[in-house]
Amino acid sequence: MSNSNPCKITSIGGSALIEGIMMRGPKRTTVAVRTGENEIHTEDLRMNTLASKSKFFRLPIIRGITGIVDSMRLSYKALSISADKALEAGEIEEEEPSKFEKWLTEKLGDNLMKVIMVFATVLGVLLAVGLFFFLPSLLYDLLALIFPAIKEIVIFKSIFEGILKIALFLGYVVLCSRMEEMKRVFMYHGAEHKTIFCYEAGLELNVENVKKQKRFHPRCGTSFLVIALLTGIILGLFIPAAPFGISILRPVFKLLLLPLMIGFSYEIIKLCGKYDNKFTRFIATPGLWAQRITTQEPDDKMIEVAIKAMTAVIPDDGSDIITK
Repeated sequence: MSNSNPCKITSIGGSALIEGIMMRGPKRTTVAVRTGENEIHTEDLRMNTLASKSKFFRLPIIRGITGIVDSMRLSYKALSISADKALEAGEIEEEEPSKFEKWLTEKLGDNLMKVIMVFATVLGVLLAVGLFFFLPSLLYDLLALIFPAIKEIVIFKSIFEGILKIALFLGYVVLCSRMEEMKRVFMYHGAEHKTIFCYEAGLELNVENVKKQKRFHPRCGTSFLVIALLTGIILGLFIPAAPFGISILRPVFKLLLLPLMIGFSYEIIKLCGKYDNKFTRFIATPGLWAQRITTQEPDDKMIEVAIKAMTAVIPDDGSDIITK
């Protein structure tokens, strides 16, 4: 594969959507969605980011937290656009609404989608908190009932929790990869990475050049999540197994430290994207392994979409190039 030694490193990043890709550059963010055999819809996204409002939000550690918030807001907008366009183009089959859905539409009208998204977000957050914070701690405490000697050993508890979180994350991703719709999203994810690599290699952005590139990128969101989980293991070493003698307080404290974990992980992922040496490659390796699941080889049509989005956000003044 190409791009073992890129001639430049760009700050441009992206994300895979439903039959499309969002690319985010320093001056422009563009969504490209396949709407037909030879048709690609493009649309620019505009949003006042937190980083643009104050220098404080651009400070190390802090910028990681605000960056995640901004990325989630952008991703929500981009995903809504791609879903609408894919539905209009017939890429997604619209099912006959149930009686309950018809009742909701009648009662809520145009606010239905907003209510559903808020409900899904709240439910998703609660589920994530329960699975990734409280469940590992609870299972370790149950294990400690069988082996009382390990109950207060923080290093054992932190490693147990971390391994279980990683297993849950990878299990969830593997299950998603078996769904046909998600498999296509992962293929678009691969197209996004390959296109960025092609640009960084200084090659013309065309299908043939993009196809030659790797699909595993050190600045990927998958790598960020894996690094965040590993960072959580380290932070967990500084939290007692049962703070003040109350075991349930440990996941609560870990929740309070979540912004710090995100901030540290963001700085690490930026380091891995900026420098290529033995140390950064070692740090990036677990995330790159996970990308073997979350990225798949794209077809030519998907690459065309990625090129369309990428071309739109490349600035004329080279302000996207990261200097070491």
